[in-house]
Amino acid sequence: MPLADLRPQTAVRSLHEQVQHLQNFRLDLRFSAGIWYFSPAASRFHAPYGPILDLQQRLDLAAELAPAGLAALEAHYPNEINEDNLHIWQAFSAATGIRVLSVIPLLFYDPLYEFGSLSSPLPEARRHAIDRTIAALRLNRQLNTDFAIVWPGIDGVENTFGVDFASARARFADGLAEAMDAVPGVRIAFEPKPYEPRGRILYGTTPEGVLLGHHVERRLRNPVNTALLAQGHALCCMNPEMGHLLMGFEDPACAFSWPLSEGRLAHTHWNSQPLGNYDQDLTVGSVSPELLEAAVFVLKLHGYREYFGIDINPERIPVQVAVRNSFDALRAASDRIDAADVESILLAHARPDRNRGWLEAYLTRLRAHPSTRLAPLPPAQP
Repeated sequence: MPLADLRPQTAVRSLHEQVQHLQNFRLDLRFSAGIWYFSPAASRFHAPYGPILDLQQRLDLAAELAPAGLAALEAHYPNEINEDNLHIWQAFSAATGIRVLSVIPLLFYDPLYEFGSLSSPLPEARRHAIDRTIAALRLNRQLNTDFAIVWPGIDGVENTFGVDFASARARFADGLAEAMDAVPGVRIAFEPKPYEPRGRILYGTTPEGVLLGHHVERRLRNPVNTALLAQGHALCCMNPEMGHLLMGFEDPACAFSWPLSEGRLAHTHWNSQPLGNYDQDLTVGSVSPELLEAAVFVLKLHGYREYFGIDINPERIPVQVAVRNSFDALRAASDRIDAADVESILLAHARPDRNRGWLEAYLTRLRAHPSTRLAPLPPAQP
């Protein structure tokens, strides 16, 4: 795929233009999924709930979801996708039409990364992480994917006393830029997470992820990359995950607006998460559906055209059921937003002094069952 043009996400519109945009624009709900959760995972606290599945068995399950809307898969390099099993993935895509959306460098699992990957103070570990990222980016280019997700799960600390955070961040950004210049033109979709498995992960929140984009891009030197930057394309972009946002007590709609306003939202990962808490990866919409609606609204507001990635851990639900439920939750939220009176919603925000409580009353009615008896709501005031 050619580099997706994210620049329209930054469009600034008048109130009238924004109303027209919202009334005419529809989100294209193209779904992707991570192949990692198609086999039961081990936990610190319990054995896998079911037999461990090999790659072909996982792909067979994924193929069953094509009629439900699964259009793409994401996989880690080298444990899930690599040069030796690439033919299996290519045959799967040819047979099902489900493409590989992202090859993700595995930068958090290996014992070598005990003290970090791209940010590691240990030269051997850091060199290994840079080389692995380069290899993953090459596979992304070979498969014509949309981006490479980068998650710095093991880059961080538990005890912050005496830590030179600035140097650790610089090592991470330098390493990522080196890999991107080695394989130019491949976009990064960075995924922040505030904690777990490390006590404090580097670049753990959305604004920090936006800052990383700037830190990396100003380090890029390959002429292919600098030419794309000169054209206004962002190359170190973002892949926010709903659960990670809520672990850090971020509001999803507000968080999404940061990369959207800079044309950096390359992808989104969807699940549900109790506020704070450990990373549960529940099915989409099963907790706090109002946050899901607000996040979908802001995507529509900015004209988001990229994939919706389902990133869940369906421990007690069959994976096909959990993925279908997540698709349905996003479709239902999108339909509710499409049916909403967007002109009045924007008006209530533009003139809050004349519409005190109007939005809260409207949202109650938007979510109410048709048989619910509620008093008519007066129109929003200009």
